[in-house]
Amino acid sequence: MVPRWCPQARSGQATSRVHLGHCQTDSTFHSHWEGPGKTHPGQPKKTTPREDRLIERLALQTRTASSSIIRRQLRVATNTNISQQTIQNRLYGFNLRSRHPAVRPRLTPAHRAARRAFCRRHVRWTRQQWSQVLFSDESRFTLNHNDDRLRVWGRQGERYIDATVQEKVAFGGGSVMVWGAFSLHHRTPLFHVQGNLTGLRYRDEILRPLAVPTLQQMGPQAVYQDDNARPHRARVVNDFLQQSGVNRMEWPACSPDLNPIENLWDELDRKVRSNHPPLRDVQHLYQMLQAEWQALPQRIFTILVNSMGTRCVECQNSQGGYTHY
Repeated sequence: MVPRWCPQARSGQATSRVHLGHCQTDSTFHSHWEGPGKTHPGQPKKTTPREDRLIERLALQTRTASSSIIRRQLRVATNTNISQQTIQNRLYGFNLRSRHPAVRPRLTPAHRAARRAFCRRHVRWTRQQWSQVLFSDESRFTLNHNDDRLRVWGRQGERYIDATVQEKVAFGGGSVMVWGAFSLHHRTPLFHVQGNLTGLRYRDEILRPLAVPTLQQMGPQAVYQDDNARPHRARVVNDFLQQSGVNRMEWPACSPDLNPIENLWDELDRKVRSNHPPLRDVQHLYQMLQAEWQALPQRIFTILVNSMGTRCVECQNSQGGYTHY
């Protein structure tokens, strides 16, 4: 699967090829005969244009109404009895598909204003300026990974046989939290965060031995980026960064989609799951994370850093709202 942040995934052709695979011929088939109010060749039309427009409007009012709910609402509004299958066909004709909702942090008006202001300040930054930013964050990786995107082939009555069941372990069977940072040409070692991360630990175990030396290697124009987690904004941390002469980027709250390291964590997790046998324990998981972190190719860092301009443009165009990253 092509990651969301990859430029090829933004092309309609590439997305169809990656996500639909062998089933892309099915979408081609639908496009030949399905459209608003259209039916399969040879079948009589079951709805009027007014009913078609009403079906679309009912679906877009809440975005969560099922075809059965739309059917009941349509019956009340028009006194007609239309099957759920016909309603689904009309929605397909309007290019509306049922899918899992994207999960994002809740954005208040203040959050949106801060995101808008950040993007307004940085939307004209050049690639050279973005290459001077050291992006950082923590992430937690679980030993047993339950991917909601997994699908299995099965016949009727085979839903609960061993081959079609994905086993789930409470709390993921254990987890590892790591901290890392990268820029266009640099990456820090991956640090294992054990226990609760406090401001003092963030300063003594991460900033002083890992982040600041990397920033010094990057040169006097280097900028450090971290989010607004409580340990990151502790007074001892602010004082240390100021005394160390570190240029710190002001970061809007609730904005993981603007931080390219979030996409890097996703790529790292995929590498670990696909390149290694079943993980034995959390220590084995950490070892594999370290190995794959060092093996990440340079082209990934280049793509992610170069995506910052597009992230700012998307966020600005959505008035501080969500981006596709």
